[in-house]
Amino acid sequence: MSSSPRSSFPPVPRLLPARVLRTEALAGLVVALALIPEAIAFSIIAGVDPEIGLYASFTMAVVIAVCGGRPAMISAATGAVALVVAPLSAEHGVEYLLAAVVLGGLVQIALAVSGVARLMRFLPRSVMVGFVNALAILIFTSQLTHLWNVPWQVYPLVVVGLAIMIGLPRVTRTVPAPLVAIVALTAVTTFATLDVPTVGDQGDLPDTLPVLGIPAAPLTIETLTIIAPYAVAIAVVGLIESLMTAKLVDDITDTHSDKTRESWGQGVANVVTGFFGGMGGCAMIGQTMINVKSGARTRVSTFLAGAFLLVLVVGLGRLVGLIPMAALVAVMVMVAVATFDWHSVRPSVLRRMPKSETTVMISTVAVTVGTHNLAYGVGVGVLVAMVLFARRVAHLVEVDPVLDPDGSTKVYRVRGQLFFASSNDLVFAFDYANDPSRVVIDLSDAHVWDASTIASLDAITTKYAARGTEVTVTGMNADSRSRHDRLAGHLTGGH
Repeated sequence: MSSSPRSSFPPVPRLLPARVLRTEALAGLVVALALIPEAIAFSIIAGVDPEIGLYASFTMAVVIAVCGGRPAMISAATGAVALVVAPLSAEHGVEYLLAAVVLGGLVQIALAVSGVARLMRFLPRSVMVGFVNALAILIFTSQLTHLWNVPWQVYPLVVVGLAIMIGLPRVTRTVPAPLVAIVALTAVTTFATLDVPTVGDQGDLPDTLPVLGIPAAPLTIETLTIIAPYAVAIAVVGLIESLMTAKLVDDITDTHSDKTRESWGQGVANVVTGFFGGMGGCAMIGQTMINVKSGARTRVSTFLAGAFLLVLVVGLGRLVGLIPMAALVAVMVMVAVATFDWHSVRPSVLRRMPKSETTVMISTVAVTVGTHNLAYGVGVGVLVAMVLFARRVAHLVEVDPVLDPDGSTKVYRVRGQLFFASSNDLVFAFDYANDPSRVVIDLSDAHVWDASTIASLDAITTKYAARGTEVTVTGMNADSRSRHDRLAGHLTGGH
C-alpha cells in the first residue's frame, strides 16, 4: 500500500471549539496591546519611524502564524534585531535596512534548508545566558539618550511609569501593566499640557495598511557588501532568539516543535516583512510568555495578535502619537530588567559555577556590549567555550605503562578522548630509549577523533621503529579503527 509523502505542516482543525477560540482571541488581544509600546520603542532604538516597527510586528506575527514551527509563539519587531540594524539605518537609511532584512530572511531560509540551523542547539548555555544579559544591557543603555538634555518633567514621569509597572501586577494581571502606564502618563501629559518629547516627535505613525514594495536600495555589488554583514547578523541573532524561545515554550507546554520549520518560517516572515516596509524581527520571549500564560496554544492567537495590532494602530494612530517618550523609556527599562538573567550573577551561583562557564558568559557580554553587535558576541562566546572545553578535556587523557613480568613487552594503556588538543602531548608519554623490544599501545578506553591523533600515533611508531622496537596498536573501537586505517601512514610527505 502506497503512502503519501509526509507533510511538514501539521493538520489544521477545521473549526476550533468556541471556548478555545475565545481564549486564543483574548490572548491575542492582550499581546497586541502589549506589542504596541514595544514595537514603537524598538523602532526608535533602530533609528526609524514608529510605523516601520509596527508594520514589522504585524507582518512577522501573521506570517509566522502560518509558516512557523512553534504554535502560540509570538514573533514581531524585537530589541535584538533593532540593535543589529541601528548602525545600518543611521549610516545608510531605511531602504538599505529593508534590503538587509530581506537578505537576512533569505539567509535564514538557506540555513534552515541546509540543516545548519539545527546546529543552534549546540550553543552552550553560558553563551545563551551571555546573549540574554548583553541584550538586556544594550536595551537599557539605548534608553539613556532619551534621558539626556530633556525637560525635568521627563524624570518623574519615568519614575511614575516604573512604579505602575512594578506595583500593578501585584494587584491584578488582567490588563497589561505597560499599557496602563502608557495610558496614564499620556493622560497626564495631555491634560497638564506638559512640553515633553512624544512618539509623534520621533516620526510618522501608520494610518494605512502596509503596501508591498521593493526596497529602493541600488542593486549593486557595493550595496551587497554594505548590507551582507547586517543580513547575516539579523539571521543569526534572529534564529538564536527564536529557537531559544521555542525551546522555552516546548518545556512549558510539554510539547515538541519543529525547529527546522521555525527557522525557515522566520526567514519567510523576514522576507515578507522587508517587502512590506518592516524592520524585521524574530520571536519575542516576553510576549510569547504573555500569550502562553494567557492560555493560548494554537497559531490562531499569534495571527490575531498581528491583526489586532494593525487595527488598533491604524484606527488610533493620532492618540499613539501623543504617548510621551518617558512612558516608552519606562517600558524598555522594565523589558531590560525582565530580560536580564539575574540568577546567573548571584554570588552563590557564581561560586558554584565552573570558572570556564563564567568566562564564556562574560566574554559574550563584553564583546556584545563593546561592539553593539549580538552576532559578534555569540561568535566570540562560542569560540571561547570551544577553546576552554578542549583545554579541559585534553587534561583528562591518561597513559599508564605496564611492563610484562618477563620484561619483553611493555603495554601503554591510554584512557580518554584523543583529538588535536589532547594528542599533541601524547608523543611525550612514552619512554623510547628504555622500553623493551616490543610495545603495545592499548586504546580500549580511548577514542580517536581526528587526524592529529593519528599523526601522533604515526610519530610514536616512527620513533620506536628508529630504535628497532616493534609497536602494536590494539583495542580501537570501530570508528577509531576506520579512521586510523584510512589515514595512518598518509599524513606526512616523508620528510
